[in-house]
Amino acid sequence: MNITKENIDALNAVVKVDIVADDYQEKVTKVLNDYRKTANIPGFRKGHVPMGMVKKQYGKAVMIDEVNKLLQESLNKFLVEEKLDILGNPLPRVQDDFNWDADKFSFEFELGLAPEFDVDLKSDKVKQYNIVATDELIEKEVENIQSRYGKMISKEEATEEANITGTFVNEEKEINKKSTISVKDIKGKTNLKKFVGSKVGDVLELKTKNLFEDEHKLQQALGVSHDDAHGLEVPVTFTIEEINETELAELDQELFDKLFADGSVKTVTDLKGKIKEDAEKQFQQQADQQLLNAVTESLVENTKFDLPKEFLQKWLQTAGEKELTIDEAAAEYEKSEKGLRYQLIEGKIMKDNDIKLDYAELVDYAKGFIRAQMAQFGNMNPEEKELDDIAGRILQNQDEAQKLQTQLISQKLLAFYKENMKFDTKEVSYEDFIKEVYNVEK
Repeated sequence: MNITKENIDALNAVVKVDIVADDYQEKVTKVLNDYRKTANIPGFRKGHVPMGMVKKQYGKAVMIDEVNKLLQESLNKFLVEEKLDILGNPLPRVQDDFNWDADKFSFEFELGLAPEFDVDLKSDKVKQYNIVATDELIEKEVENIQSRYGKMISKEEATEEANITGTFVNEEKEINKKSTISVKDIKGKTNLKKFVGSKVGDVLELKTKNLFEDEHKLQQALGVSHDDAHGLEVPVTFTIEEINETELAELDQELFDKLFADGSVKTVTDLKGKIKEDAEKQFQQQADQQLLNAVTESLVENTKFDLPKEFLQKWLQTAGEKELTIDEAAAEYEKSEKGLRYQLIEGKIMKDNDIKLDYAELVDYAKGFIRAQMAQFGNMNPEEKELDDIAGRILQNQDEAQKLQTQLISQKLLAFYKENMKFDTKEVSYEDFIKEVYNVEK
């Protein structure tokens, strides 16, 4: 057997595999002998079927099977030994004149070669956000805590601070929904005037358009679908059944101990410090994700290299479960090109900087993920054996293991980027972060 490689250009090559009878005949003979021992053919005792008959019936199929096995094994071994960094998989070239009755077989495979390039981590200054919890946000959270732990006081008459329970009705749209709403969520002076001063038993005539500051509140209040809520413009009646106000809880040691059983909060200042710390910890996760996205975009934009585009489009035609047309494969390539480029850049960075991931690290990461989930359900101190058992089961699932591995690699790369890249750091509030990064008003 002879294997040769011819480079077409820097990104494309052809591997030729020549196979002769001596390369596969021994294995074919062994398989046929095994068939002969077990074959059940009328007129012959088991194990005594003439070899000529076995060859005639099974010889060609066995030969084709053994040649294909040898071909794949030899090609894979060649790629490893030659240390060829390829994209996709080798594509066999179709040979119209191929003949399985020949004495010698020649097979050709097209290869798409990974490009050679360097990554410059200093080529662009990426914006990094430091999200801080503002005094306004902290004060609002203090008030939310007081409200959650406060007492509900029944009121005869609604104020702007009231929560009102009642039933919304519109017969045409088949709306008949009992809901509790906050007067604070009502939009516009005209609507607000109808609610403030209302009493139990009053029937308010309202219009759904611009009734709430947030249309999602309208969806919840009326019990309609998300699509129906947007742009809904119908009259509704609201029959008031109950009016309450929340008497805010006192900011005292009793409340602090309910929130922090370890006794770490003694004053309002301590409470605000905890709120700020917890909020900024959550903000950091969002800021880190934004930074990773920004670094990814920057590296893809500033790391220039060519790809074997035609080969990859041809490979995409048969890579999935469903065969694609040429146009479909071209469209799929356009969608996945940026991801492929970053995958190559990521691999280059990890290889050049010896960034590795071993199984023990993955297990520890999985256990940390499990521990956090269990804490949400009140299990703060799970047994180590329980964590090991759950992590083992999760990592046996290939999809789950791949997802956790991707997350851990992203963490490692983010840490590497923070140490080795320079950023244009900007301190912002959470509201400004959402507005600036996602162009959404908070």
